[in-house]
Amino acid sequence: MAEGFGRSLGKGIITVRSGGTEEGHEVDPLVIEVMHEVGIDISNLESKKVDSWDWADRLFIMGFDAEESCPVSYLHKLENWDLDNPKGKHIEEYRKVRDLIKEKIEILVEQERKVSS
Repeated sequence: MAEGFGRSLGKGIITVRSGGTEEGHEVDPLVIEVMHEVGIDISNLESKKVDSWDWADRLFIMGFDAEESCPVSYLHKLENWDLDNPKGKHIEEYRKVRDLIKEKIEILVEQERKVSS
């Protein structure tokens, strides 16, 4: 969801890459559905394992324990958005998380606009 909003709302302002500690997982169909509800198609995205975060100015995680999942050398770049994982829950939980991610991406884009102007 964050990559979809970042690409849509941050076009020309931020560069977004999504990644994690595992790869090859398809995007949850309910995630695709709730993003489609707001006009963003993420059906072509998939989980990508990232071994290096050197390219990133900032890293945003969705609520897992950063010390266990991210190499210590990158901890200075981390911001934990502390979101609940909606997987396996009712679609309304997916919508709540989607809307929270959208708000956070909008704030990030606005911050970057101010910095670059």
